[in-house]
Amino acid sequence: MKITRLRTEVVHLPIDPPILTAILGSIRSADCVLTFLDTDQGITGEGLVFSINNRRLSVILEMVRQLEDLVVGLDPRMGGAVNAKAWGELNFLGYEGVSIVGLAAVDNALWDLRGKAAGLNVAHLIGACRSAVPTYASGGLWLDASIDALQAQARGFVERGFRAIKTRVGPMEPERMVARVAAVREAVGPDIALMVDANQQMSVKQAIRIGRMMEGLDLTWFEEPVICHDHAGEAEIRAALDTPIASGETVYTHRGVLAMLQAGAADVVMPDLQRMGGATEFLKAGHLCEAFHVPCASHLFSEMSLPLLASLPGGYYLEHMPWFEKIYRERIELDAEGRAIVPDRPGWGFSFDPEAIRRFAA
Repeated sequence: MKITRLRTEVVHLPIDPPILTAILGSIRSADCVLTFLDTDQGITGEGLVFSINNRRLSVILEMVRQLEDLVVGLDPRMGGAVNAKAWGELNFLGYEGVSIVGLAAVDNALWDLRGKAAGLNVAHLIGACRSAVPTYASGGLWLDASIDALQAQARGFVERGFRAIKTRVGPMEPERMVARVAAVREAVGPDIALMVDANQQMSVKQAIRIGRMMEGLDLTWFEEPVICHDHAGEAEIRAALDTPIASGETVYTHRGVLAMLQAGAADVVMPDLQRMGGATEFLKAGHLCEAFHVPCASHLFSEMSLPLLASLPGGYYLEHMPWFEKIYRERIELDAEGRAIVPDRPGWGFSFDPEAIRRFAA
């Protein structure tokens, strides 16, 4: 089998109503570069990367297209050669930013292609550790919701079968922040795991103060309290609080994760499939977490992250974010314990819907 071409499609996925976040402002859309690797045997691998509000999407698209020469003519079984060559070719541009995002699109499509060629889900291609992965609902409980709306959304997630949910805190008086989190805890009771995300908006002192105020709420983690590159600050917060600190979605490649682990920056590391540079680097990051006895969660990209977490001994929570599900034929299913079920379907187990691509074409 040989890869004959790399194709791309751009889709615009509206987020309605828009989401208010502390660091990115209003999120109105997720805009994706869908990547396809066609072969001479009629099998196609699929991957995606994205930007928010269509910002710089054309740059990402061009970066993906520029990597076509790495894969055309390649036997997919030799996919490791792509990463090995890419590290040399991308050296001049650097190992962070758009060059790594472009690599992620290609690498993810390669993994899907290898799984489809073998007739195996990616989790089973690697060697699964579990058939279902704990997951938390992340597509709600935003900063612009009233307390009544927060409580209603939280109960709705539980009614849908989720056993874990995440809410956000942002720039406001500490007492108001904590009151919002307390209201969510009151709505769902003590048996539902509750995460809180600060989106990098606090100083170290603020994070310690607010973290201590929330410690009676039995949080599963306190996520990204300070700016992503301040690993020393994260470590200081971690040492001061009993609540676990989660971070890592904004670092690039497994080398970024290694720096976090060496700094003792987090109790839970949550690599982002796009910023890792694809599944190959995500798995490296996961195994580094295992070596440091730190759980590995995920950030966004729910459909592709699910098989990867299932294959990691230290795989932890899957972030269930519905931004991309509009373009997939299939949906993530939950078991009776609220875990995301790893599908038996080959590749990622989730495939793009051609009609949806036409509907959301940019």
